Amino acid sequence: MGLREGLKWACVAGATVTCLLAPGAVQAEPTVLRIADYLPSGHFISTFMAEAWMDRVAELTNGEVVFDYFPGEQLGKAKDLLSLTQSGVVDVGLAAPSYITDKLPLSGVAELPAAFSNSCEGTLAYWGLVKPGGIIDQNELEPLGVRALFSLVLAPYQLYLAHAPIDGVNAVQGLKLRAPGGPKVLMTRRLGGVPVQMGAPEILESLSRGTIDGLFLSHSSIADYDLHHHLKYGTGDENFGSAVIMYVVNLDAWRDMPADIRKAFTQAGEEVVESSCKETDKDSIVSQKAIEDAGVTFVELTIEDRAAFRAVLAGVNQQWAEDLDQRGKPGTRVLQTFEGALERRSMQAARPGQ
Repeated sequence: MGLREGLKWACVAGATVTCLLAPGAVQAEPTVLRIADYLPSGHFISTFMAEAWMDRVAELTNGEVVFDYFPGEQLGKAKDLLSLTQSGVVDVGLAAPSYITDKLPLSGVAELPAAFSNSCEGTLAYWGLVKPGGIIDQNELEPLGVRALFSLVLAPYQLYLAHAPIDGVNAVQGLKLRAPGGPKVLMTRRLGGVPVQMGAPEILESLSRGTIDGLFLSHSSIADYDLHHHLKYGTGDENFGSAVIMYVVNLDAWRDMPADIRKAFTQAGEEVVESSCKETDKDSIVSQKAIEDAGVTFVELTIEDRAAFRAVLAGVNQQWAEDLDQRGKPGTRVLQTFEGALERRSMQAARPGQ
């Protein structure tokens, strides 16, 4: 049962909280909605985001809205989940900008190399851009007919290589690196590497076969996809961009929801945005230790090497913004808004208690 049909049916039958409050209302079966993503069952994002949000919505609606969860691309590939949500096949879907840069180019701003050192810094700055009324919501999500329910910016991506040592800014020259799309493609090319576009579920096989020589990925994702057994070197605390995880709902379906259900979705979403980034930061530390224990050598870049990387990557953000500006999209404005949000959060963190 789709979201729009399900909620209409539920209200007629008395299944929502609002309808249950009506005199003489009869208890009916809960409304069951479909939520889908591409992550394997047990992935840290599934646990911290999708499952936490579903549980909270069920709690806030007293069990009147529950979910059928389809992880691991059961209902569609990562690149198709936005379209499936727009069409109503999926009620809530994971829209990953890196897989659909043609549809969500602006939403990928947090995937650029940026001045944040953990998930919460990036997530809380980014959420203001994609939540209802934000610059990305107004210029990208709403025109596509979807609404962000909750989002996460992963802990900063690190550089991992299967064989070659990470010995400076030229370490990836000529190497094939997995790049899901958008900013990672620009970044890989700037560093002299060869971007190979593929989804996360394909990485393990590609590494084991030698199809790729390395990748940019978070510590948690390296551990969850069991990639560390095919890697030898990694950076520990750099920022080579990140990835955005965003769960969206069809906007027409949202407008058809009873007000109490919208309130529950919104409250659960706000809570999950904050809790998931905190859990992600904790998991990143644990994952890095597990990766190191498995034999991966973490390289601490010298001051000179860090400066060299920053100099090369500085042009990535500008190129990203200018490319979008030329396409008639507010790339520069979105980048400046995100950088401003990061700066404000940094200033707030430097003044605790104020």
